[in-house]
Amino acid sequence: MSPLDRALRYLGLSNSFEDDRPERVPGARAGALLGAGLSFRGNLSGEGDFQIAGRFEGDISVTGRVTVAEGAEVNANITAFAIEVGGTVRGNLSASTRVEILPTGVLTGSLKTGSFSAADGASVKGEVLVDPSAAGRGVETKS
Repeated sequence: MSPLDRALRYLGLSNSFEDDRPERVPGARAGALLGAGLSFRGNLSGEGDFQIAGRFEGDISVTGRVTVAEGAEVNANITAFAIEVGGTVRGNLSASTRVEILPTGVLTGSLKTGSFSAADGASVKGEVLVDPSAAGRGVETKS
């Protein structure tokens, strides 16, 4: 099992779209997957989780987790409950609980969160603001 698969399983997600369908996994959170061969330009907002394996450009604001898979390319500002970066992200991140940069992850931009970790091999270029007292207050959304 790859490190990304282990991380996704730890977060309650799966690396397979079929395994994430709520009808197949009791208690699974609603969410969406942008597959490896897909590109999307625009804004995404709503309740649930969002997994990105392809290319995304725009803004993301969700109540759940955002997972940027290894090999994914994202040019976006992301606001979510938790954010995990295994691919390349150019933009600002804001997570109410935590941001995790995996060994294959690259972040160019600022981040604000309640908890932050970067694995050996990860790359972070920008400002990092960690405020543990802010964890769990909820996601701030732009109107």
